[in-house]
Amino acid sequence: MSNSSYIPVFAHRGASAYALENTFKAFEKALELGADGIELDIQFSKDGCPIVYHDPQLSRLVGINKLVSDCTMEELLRFKLGKPWRRLFSSAKIPAFDAVLAWAKTHKLPLNIELKSTILDNQSGLNDFLQGLSLPAGSHFSSFHYEILEYVKKQRPEYETALIATKKLKWDLLADYKAADTVHMHKRYYKPRYLEACVTSGKACRFYAIDGNEPFLTNPHHAVIGWITDYPDKVITTQQRV
Repeated sequence: MSNSSYIPVFAHRGASAYALENTFKAFEKALELGADGIELDIQFSKDGCPIVYHDPQLSRLVGINKLVSDCTMEELLRFKLGKPWRRLFSSAKIPAFDAVLAWAKTHKLPLNIELKSTILDNQSGLNDFLQGLSLPAGSHFSSFHYEILEYVKKQRPEYETALIATKKLKWDLLADYKAADTVHMHKRYYKPRYLEACVTSGKACRFYAIDGNEPFLTNPHHAVIGWITDYPDKVITTQQRV
């Protein structure tokens, strides 16, 4: 738990307000803006390789009606990324996780690795991914799916795990989620009830969808250990005004 007024800032999918999400450009922009860490999303290719991409479908940013898990790593790394009207001229590509990890280690930048729902269907891929994995200090795994965190905790107990809160979360039984060290919540959950549930259960918390204008940034609850934002520069600036 943190008692200082400055809370580490994780750039959501990189500095995604300024560059295309989950791309090297977004990650490098986050570093430039002073982010303390990077939040990113992991999916597995058809051949079991981890890549950095948010959606299970490729339609939104690649423009083809195909699942990530139906494409090989080689195929995925060739696709151009972007909004429909920009994609033709885009140089952005889906990054291989290994390349992002090497970059993050070089800059000693912690990673918040969100393991997506598709991983539930690929336990062998998750197992291979976790074996021998070495992350920068301060890195952690997050997921909406508690069973994924249970598996991660069993395989790599030394790494922090964070459960992303949904409406189904039983707040009065939070202590029973033993495979989750931390809770990640949308900022609408920044309320005494949920903060106190974290304190009572001995779990720290991070909040996402932060934009830098929230009044609580300048006097954070002692259970909060991280902000997750598309605007790392704004959140850092707001905190430094204290």
